[in-house]
Amino acid sequence: MGMLAAKLLSLPLPQTNKRLLTIVETDGCFADGIAVSTGCELGHRTLRLIDFGKVAATFIDTAEERAIRIAAHPDSRSRATAYYESAEKSRWHGYLHAYQIMPDSALFVAQPVHLQFSLDMLISKPTHRVVCSACGEEIINQREVIIEDQVLCRGCGGQAYYTWSDQAFSDTLPAAVIGEVIS
Repeated sequence: MGMLAAKLLSLPLPQTNKRLLTIVETDGCFADGIAVSTGCELGHRTLRLIDFGKVAATFIDTAEERAIRIAAHPDSRSRATAYYESAEKSRWHGYLHAYQIMPDSALFVAQPVHLQFSLDMLISKPTHRVVCSACGEEIINQREVIIEDQVLCRGCGGQAYYTWSDQAFSDTLPAAVIGEVIS
């Protein structure tokens, strides 16, 4: 999938210049394969996850601001059976062999897309740092929100994926690790 994206966007792989940004739609080994084939990585801020639970990814040429979404063809597994012999060790091995020789058109559906957010805001400024006025934690990469003239992290701004717990960890964590709960 990553190699097809590079071909369609006319970009060399593996990338070395952060020009290609990829948004994967599921985690696990699929995301690892995209990272290996493209050179896009979370640590380089060129791989993002928006978990829709789909074997699909959007590949963005950040210089040209072009994007293409590629998904597994709905019939790719059933089509794969025509490409492997029943003598394969297992169905998995059969798929592995078939996917290596099947044409892209039998494996994938590719469609140019328009992003529903600002690419500049997604890329942001990696050196930008502010402090949340509610919890005091540092916020990087322009991920703060401004509410009633207050700089807040997304958690304090109502977008948290967690809530504070009263559960004590003092029996399992060293005292130096346990901080004061901020409310």
